[in-house]
Amino acid sequence: MDMPDPLLPPRIAALPKAELHLHLEGSIQPATVAALTARHGVPLTEEEVRRRYSYRNFAEFIEAFKWVTSFLREPQDYALITADLAEHLLTQHVVYAEITLSIGVMLLRGQQPEANFDAILAAAEPFAARGLHLRFVFDAVRQFGPEEAMLVVEAAERHGSRQIVAFGIGGDELSVPAAAFRGVYDKAASIGLRRLMHAGEVGGPGKIREAIELLGAERIGHGIAAILDPALMDFLADRRIPLEVCPTSNLRTGALQRILAAMGSPGRGSLSRMLSGEQSEPEREPGPILRHHPLPALFRHGIPVVLSTDDPAMFHTTLAEEYRVARETGLSEPELAQLVAASFEFAFALPPEAARPSASVRAR
Repeated sequence: MDMPDPLLPPRIAALPKAELHLHLEGSIQPATVAALTARHGVPLTEEEVRRRYSYRNFAEFIEAFKWVTSFLREPQDYALITADLAEHLLTQHVVYAEITLSIGVMLLRGQQPEANFDAILAAAEPFAARGLHLRFVFDAVRQFGPEEAMLVVEAAERHGSRQIVAFGIGGDELSVPAAAFRGVYDKAASIGLRRLMHAGEVGGPGKIREAIELLGAERIGHGIAAILDPALMDFLADRRIPLEVCPTSNLRTGALQRILAAMGSPGRGSLSRMLSGEQSEPEREPGPILRHHPLPALFRHGIPVVLSTDDPAMFHTTLAEEYRVARETGLSEPELAQLVAASFEFAFALPPEAARPSASVRAR
């Protein structure tokens, strides 16, 4: 039996939830990583994997992500991690998720994305009968450039599955200019894919506006830099463009610290220690820095927010933990219920059978 959570109101904990910003490759728990490495002739302990899952900034996280994905070599590896993630999502009361797949990395490693995706679909299928419906985002890597990104869209077109609901680009938003990807996003839209973009995580607010105005992005991954530009906040609220906010991720990668420094946030002593690298181990509970996350200000400005985990295993978090963090930032119970509802409202392909919070619960 689940124990009551002292920080998360029971009504919120029990609500069915959707998650919209979730990377399959970032969800691999240490025990599963150890199984993968052993499968490929590199035996490691769970503790050794946990040490790899510790980083002080975005660059260190990317190196860890590259390392763990190097052990995803065959379709059966993708099937294993899909089933593990699905089991985990059920423990979080998730009934619908849009899972991002690093197709650009698969292509870089000479793999066949269609074969990997077939294995992912087969692993995901049994979970629909258990109330969990999964859809997928084919993701390119920004620093690989537009030609490689177009190969990701073409892989989605070749496969043709209706469970591929969107195309997105992650990676280093400070690398290739957004304008270079116009043709890629036009092609994605022409084959029926919705448009996503990571922006405003390590880049400034201008990266968010470019993603929307140049590429037609319909949701923004992270987007916390919007807090630095009141006009952009108005724009997002007026256009009803959601931000996929992942607070613990922002802390782990150092994105939050940069935003707080730019804002001149209180708690500068703790902030300076984080920026200097003194706190190299991941915080296990919401700390003073995380409580200054701009989530409440963005939400209360009228910007749609969908709360997510990003890379839950790699960032030592769960969806329940993200709702606890949101509570710690000062959001009320009714506001948390609105966040739950928004994740359903802004889903790209929610099936009718996916249970949502009732209207009476959302309205309280």
